[in-house]
Amino acid sequence: MSSGVAIVTGASRGLGRGIARALGGRELVVYITGRNLEELCHAAEEVNSNGGTGIVVQCDHVDDTQVKALFERVRKDAGRLDILVNNAAAVDLRALPAPGGFWEKPLSLADMITVGLRSNYVASYFAAPLMIETGKSLMAHVSFYGAVSYHYGPAYGAAKGGTDKMSFDMAVDLRRHGVASVSIWPGFVLSDKLKAIPKENLPAKLVADLPNFETPEFTGLVIERLWREPNLMERSGQTYITAQLGMEFGIRDLDGKQPRLYPELGSPVGRFVLQGERSDH
Repeated sequence: MSSGVAIVTGASRGLGRGIARALGGRELVVYITGRNLEELCHAAEEVNSNGGTGIVVQCDHVDDTQVKALFERVRKDAGRLDILVNNAAAVDLRALPAPGGFWEKPLSLADMITVGLRSNYVASYFAAPLMIETGKSLMAHVSFYGAVSYHYGPAYGAAKGGTDKMSFDMAVDLRRHGVASVSIWPGFVLSDKLKAIPKENLPAKLVADLPNFETPEFTGLVIERLWREPNLMERSGQTYITAQLGMEFGIRDLDGKQPRLYPELGSPVGRFVLQGERSDH
């Protein structure tokens, strides 16, 4: 199996860390970014133990200068970039699910548009030249069902809906250069932090549904397989649910289950149409 080079932003914990572990399991060199150096070092150790090479880059994705330096380092060290996973997000887990209208919650929730939507754009901006040089590379922008259904309010929805449209428009610009751009919707994720919470401290309804939650690695397995897809460019510009691609590719989660779709939350199918862009390059 040939290896490649990947960047996973926001990989110090949660979904990003699991994606990095999964890519490591496919023997990729994985640059992992985030602000917490200690957690990043632990994440890199997990990538290494899975057979890959984990490289720590402490980076605050609100700072464009630091992001630019990240991609300059990858160019200097590796000379290529096969996969960019845009996962960094500023999420206030206390304020986000609080009751009330958006005007009754902290204004800081708008930071999800800065580190989330805008940071995805900035990372892609600096990644594009290197990915074009690499060829047959993949930008995967992490989004969620909140792009088409109400989840936590308009700041969250704007970040996710904007990510989907941004990914689509990037695909139009990148198509003639052989770089694919897709938006990826994981399901509900059983993060390391969630697993560590005693079940008696969680709502009974949540505990009952935990067996249906995806491991963080599942999204990484799907992204890696998508990158290896022979007809990758035909996929570019689309929004995909990880469970949907898992079923198509025959990928099961680490515990053997086939992650479920959530049709009640909305579907990305048919959201955007390329209108002839596929055939003119």
